[in-house]
Amino acid sequence: MTPASQHFEVRPFNAPVGAEIIGLDISKPIDNEDFKRIHQAHLDHHVLVFRNQQITPQEHIDFSRRFGPLEIHVLHQFHLKNHPEILIVSNIKENGEPIGLGDAGAYWHSDISYKPQPSLGSLLHAQELPSEGGDTLFADQHLAWEALSPQLQQRILPLKAEHSYLAKYEELRAKNPWRPKLSQAQIDQVAPAVQPVVRTHPETGRKALFVSEHFTTRIVGLPQEESDALLAELFAHSVKPEFVYRHQWAPHDLVFWDNRSLMHLAAGTPDHLRRRLNRTTIVGDTPF
Repeated sequence: MTPASQHFEVRPFNAPVGAEIIGLDISKPIDNEDFKRIHQAHLDHHVLVFRNQQITPQEHIDFSRRFGPLEIHVLHQFHLKNHPEILIVSNIKENGEPIGLGDAGAYWHSDISYKPQPSLGSLLHAQELPSEGGDTLFADQHLAWEALSPQLQQRILPLKAEHSYLAKYEELRAKNPWRPKLSQAQIDQVAPAVQPVVRTHPETGRKALFVSEHFTTRIVGLPQEESDALLAELFAHSVKPEFVYRHQWAPHDLVFWDNRSLMHLAAGTPDHLRRRLNRTTIVGDTPF
C-alpha cells in the first residue's frame, strides 16, 4: 500500500540559507513524491529543520539512509549503543566519563572533509537542550565563492588543499581532556586527503569554497607562508555574517545540512548545562 502524502510546508528562513519543514512526521512512511520534495528543498536551501520529530534512533537512521549509506564515525567510544550509525554529541558526563563528543564543531568545518569521499550531509536530532547557548551556525559556501573577486576566483580554482582529521585534534584535547586519545588503528582510518579548494556540487553544478579552519592544513604546491596567508584570507571570508544562518534549537528539532554546500560551527554551551544530540552522517562522493 502506498503511503499517504503528509501535506507538509517548506518555509524558508529570513536568513541567507535554510528552511523549516512544518507538518511532516518522519516516524510515518514518506511517499516518493514527498521524498522528492524534501530532497529538492535540501538542494535549494542547504539546511532543513524538521520541527518536533519525536522519533526513535532507528527511525532517525532509516530516514537518513534514504539519502545514501551512513558513515560509522572513527570515535567508536561515542557510538550510541546498538546503533553505531549514530554519534552522540554531548557535554554530559556519567560516572565521571563523557557519554559523547562534547566539543564537536568547535571550529568551522564541513563533516568528514578529511576523507577521500567526504560526507553528503548530516542529520542532528535534539535529545536534551540547554536553557541557554548550544546554537549551531551554518555558512553558505556557494555565496562565499560567488562573493570573491574574479581575480581571486581564477587564482584558487585550480588549487588543491590537504585536509586532516588530526589538524586540531591535540589542540582540542588540551582544552578538553575528555576527548579520547586516538589509537593507532583510529589514526590509520583518517589519513589526510587532498581536495579541490573549490568544489562543484554534484547535483546542482554550483561551485562552493571547500576549505575549513578545522581540517584544512595547507594548499598543495604553495610555499608554507603563501599557503598560510591564502588560507587565512579564505577562512575569514567564508564565514562573513552575510553568508550565515544561526540555528537556535527547539525540542525535538532534526536538522539536516548539506556538507557539499555549507560549513557549520557549534557556538558552545555553558559547562553546567546539559546538551545531547544524536548525529547520523551520509557518505558522499569524491569532490571535483
